Amino acid sequence: MQYSSQFLSRQIVFIAACMSVSECLQLFAEHFSYWSTHLLDEFWRWWTAHWVHVGWIRYALNMVAFACLPFIFPHLKNRYAILLLVLLPPLISLSFYFCIPQVEAYAGLSGVLHGLYGAAAIYFLQFNSERKFAFLVISLALAKVLWENFMGSLQTSQLIGSPVLTEAHWIGLVWGIVLALCYMLYEKLMAQKNQTTD
Repeated sequence: MQYSSQFLSRQIVFIAACMSVSECLQLFAEHFSYWSTHLLDEFWRWWTAHWVHVGWIRYALNMVAFACLPFIFPHLKNRYAILLLVLLPPLISLSFYFCIPQVEAYAGLSGVLHGLYGAAAIYFLQFNSERKFAFLVISLALAKVLWENFMGSLQTSQLIGSPVLTEAHWIGLVWGIVLALCYMLYEKLMAQKNQTTD
């Protein structure tokens, strides 16, 4: 697939902006990480915890995965990705807080990444030209999450030098799928409303 210069410019600016925000927060990670004891008092951690990382290797791996998203799903609009980036972090953080209270600390974008890829794949299942690839992506994401939860993620932990909270991956994937389905329902309702008013 050939990309237009306008597409490349937009994607590069979008990716660079997100990477820059993450890199700046990374410098003061202790003030932005998820700590369950501070979550309700310091609400910004609902979002920022997902943009800081345990180390620079983990940061680099997540940023590479993030940078690939617009090229894997080139029809994904930046506004849709931004909406997901706003909604997924607090949903994952609050899921930790209320559903998995034993998670006391967390940092990393991997849960949000699983949500982004899951949401994009579910959304693009509705288009014939994208269906096979979207089905492949969602199948691989589900297989990865199942593998991690039953077999663990020892190799990744060894690579990045810290444990991987696999719960973040499946929580992010589930929320991504839910948000995509909600957005698709919203689009359908709006289309029906527009037809009735015409």
